[in-house]
Amino acid sequence: MATKAFTIFIVEDNEWYNKLLVHNLSLDPDFEIKSFFNAKDLLKALDQAPNVITIDYRLPDMLGDELLTKIKENCSECEVIVISEQEDIETAINIMKAGAYDYIVKTNDIRDRLFQCIRNIQKHSGLRKRITQLESEVQQKYSFEKAIIGQSPAIQQVFSLMAKSLTSNINVTISGETGTGKEMVAKAIHYNSAYKNKPFISVNVAAIPKDLFESELFGHEKGAFTGASDLRIGKFEEANGGTLFLDEIGELDIYFQAKMLRALQEKEITRIGSNKVIPINCRIIVATHKNLLEEVKKGNFREDLYYRLFGLPIHLPPLRDRENDVLILAKYFIRKFCEENGLPEKTISKQAQLKMLSYPWPGNIRELKSVSELAVILSSEEEISSNGIMLANSDEITSLLTEEMTLRDYNLKIVNIYLAKYQQNIKLVAEKLGIGQTTIYRMLKGEQED
Repeated sequence: MATKAFTIFIVEDNEWYNKLLVHNLSLDPDFEIKSFFNAKDLLKALDQAPNVITIDYRLPDMLGDELLTKIKENCSECEVIVISEQEDIETAINIMKAGAYDYIVKTNDIRDRLFQCIRNIQKHSGLRKRITQLESEVQQKYSFEKAIIGQSPAIQQVFSLMAKSLTSNINVTISGETGTGKEMVAKAIHYNSAYKNKPFISVNVAAIPKDLFESELFGHEKGAFTGASDLRIGKFEEANGGTLFLDEIGELDIYFQAKMLRALQEKEITRIGSNKVIPINCRIIVATHKNLLEEVKKGNFREDLYYRLFGLPIHLPPLRDRENDVLILAKYFIRKFCEENGLPEKTISKQAQLKMLSYPWPGNIRELKSVSELAVILSSEEEISSNGIMLANSDEITSLLTEEMTLRDYNLKIVNIYLAKYQQNIKLVAEKLGIGQTTIYRMLKGEQED
C-alpha cells in the first residue's frame, strides 16, 4: 500500500504570493501542494485532511483567528501556520494560544523559515503516528480475547466482570492460584479503560525487602538516609493518572498496611525525608493467591485496608476447572513458540490431548506454557505424541521449565537430563527423545568446544 503524501494546503489571496509559496514548497518532492485564494474554498476541502495548512492572516472573507478556529473544529489533526505582513507580537501570541503551530512574518527569508517549520511538523507527525500505532498495538495485545484465551463458561464469567470494571474507577481485586494470569488480567483492564494512555505500574509486594518497601512505594529525597544518593520517585507517583498494580498484596507487612491505608484514604503521600505532601490519583488493582478475608480473621491483614482495596472482585479459575481451555491454550502456546523460533508448526495427537486434559495442572497456565514449549522441542515429528508431554514430576524437570535459556542450551539440557537418567546410554536416549544418535553426539561435541 502506497504511503499517503505529506499534504500542504496554502491559503493566500495575493495571486503572486500564492504562486511563490506553491513554487517554493513544490521544490520538495515529498510534499503535495494545493492552493486556495479564500477561506470558503479551503473549508470545503478540509475533508481531505491535509497535514499542514498555511493561512494568510488577512483574507478577504475571514480573519486568521476565526479561520484557525474553524479549521481546528473540523480538522483537529491539521497543523496551521499563520503568515502575516504584520510583525504584531500580541497577535502572534493570541494566535499561538488559539492553536496555531507557528506565526511567520512575510520577509525575504520566509522560504527557509517555512521549510524549517514544516520539517519540524513532519518529524513530529511521524512520531505521533508511531505513538498512536504503538498505543493501538498495546490495546490490541491486551484486548480481553487476546490477553485471556479461552471459551469455557468459567473464563466467560471473568470477561463479564472485566467489562464491568471499565465503567468506573472502582478498585479491582484479582484472586486466583499462582500461574492463573492475574497480571495479564490487570493489564487488560488498564489498557481498555480510561487510564490506558497513562502508566501501568506493577509492583510485586512479596519481592520488596521490608527495609525498602516505604522507599519503593512512596519514594525518598536525596540524603534521606544512608545510601540515598539520589532523589527517588515512588511507585505511587509513577502511576499518577494511571494504574498501580499491587501483586501479592496478601504478603504486605502489617506495619506498612497502616501507611498504605492512609495513602489510599487521603490520596496523598510524603517521600521519606520530606515534609511536602504529594497528591496522588491512580487506580488501584491488587492481586493475591490468598483468601484475604481469611487473612483478616487471622489478624494478618487489616480489615479497614481490606475494605478499602476490595472493590470489584474477579476470581480467576484454576486451569483444571476450565475444561477444553487447556487444549486451546496449549495450541496457542505451541503455535507462538514455533513462530518465534522459526520452527514448523506442530499438532497435538489425540493421546497427547487426553494426557493433557487428565492432568490437574497445579502450576496452571504458567506450567502449561512450559510443558507445551518443551513438547515442541522434544517432538521430531509434525505431531506431538503423548511421550512429548512431559509433566513435571521431578526437581530436575521443574528446574528446567523455570530457567531462561537459548533454544540450543534448552535442547542440550534435556539431552543431559536423559543421559543421566539412562546411565549415559546414547542409543536409548536417542530412542526416548526420537532423535538420531549423531544429533546427540553433535550436541555434546558443541558443549565440549564451548
